[in-house]
Amino acid sequence: MSSLLIAKSVITTEILGLEHMANQLDSNFDKAIEAIINSTGRVIVCGMGKSGLIGKKIVSSFASTGTPSFFMHPGEAFHGDLGMVKSEDVFIAISNSGETDEVLRLLPFLISNGNFVIAMTGKPTSTLAVKSHCHLNVAVPLEACPLQLAPTSSTTATLVMGDALTVVLMGKRQFKPENFARFHPGGSLGRRLLGKVSDDMFTENLPTITLESPVTDAINTISSCNFGVVLVLQFGKLKAVITDGDLRRAIVKYGKDIFDLLVKDICTFDPLTILPESSIQEAYDVMDDKKVNVLIVVENTRVLGILKK
Repeated sequence: MSSLLIAKSVITTEILGLEHMANQLDSNFDKAIEAIINSTGRVIVCGMGKSGLIGKKIVSSFASTGTPSFFMHPGEAFHGDLGMVKSEDVFIAISNSGETDEVLRLLPFLISNGNFVIAMTGKPTSTLAVKSHCHLNVAVPLEACPLQLAPTSSTTATLVMGDALTVVLMGKRQFKPENFARFHPGGSLGRRLLGKVSDDMFTENLPTITLESPVTDAINTISSCNFGVVLVLQFGKLKAVITDGDLRRAIVKYGKDIFDLLVKDICTFDPLTILPESSIQEAYDVMDDKKVNVLIVVENTRVLGILKK
């Protein structure tokens, strides 16, 4: 069988596994959601090997979408890390077999500590599933591995179950883009929603010209900068702008006579401006609405800079 056919078979098998998991969702899912939402503590996720790796991804998704969470390695938990577990924490234990010894031996402590335990296994009758407060069934009919040894469909199902929890919790918490940005200040979304125009505007060597300057000066100025716009000032205040588009339209309209014109003959008066304290997202919305790539940053009629998308 060709590599392409094998790849398609793997993908198809994992899709079928997800469909099977979706069809077996029950009230335990709602029970898990309510336990997490009503908890005043954190969500602690635990798993060995590949289940642990999937657990770390689930933790990352939780934490970045408003559900305080951290991963705990079962081996480390049994040797002291259980001291980090508060009684109000919800504990998610992941084990496809439901019989992973390192996970099972944590149950006595968790039960006596008063933790709500959510099991995520592929065996509803397993020890972990039976002894937990609720069970999320991630069983799949078949692994994509031809030897039925390497976790493939089962780890995908577990990952998707974690995504399902994450998305439902986001809805319950009315999680908004602004909330997401707060946890991702270094990302592009965080910069756009949390950053101010003053943080991103260019302030040095701004291209300026006067109304009475010849168009040739405007052409030379706009060619020497990377903004695609020249600021037209009068008595130190912004009066108009000349953009690449203004120049193109003027060339079409006037032809070679453009070189006999002054800036005031082709510039755009009352240009679009933005305040420095405006959010970058607000500025981008204006740019998108007006179909422009730059805004002039002005405060009290004084030009402070140029914001370029």
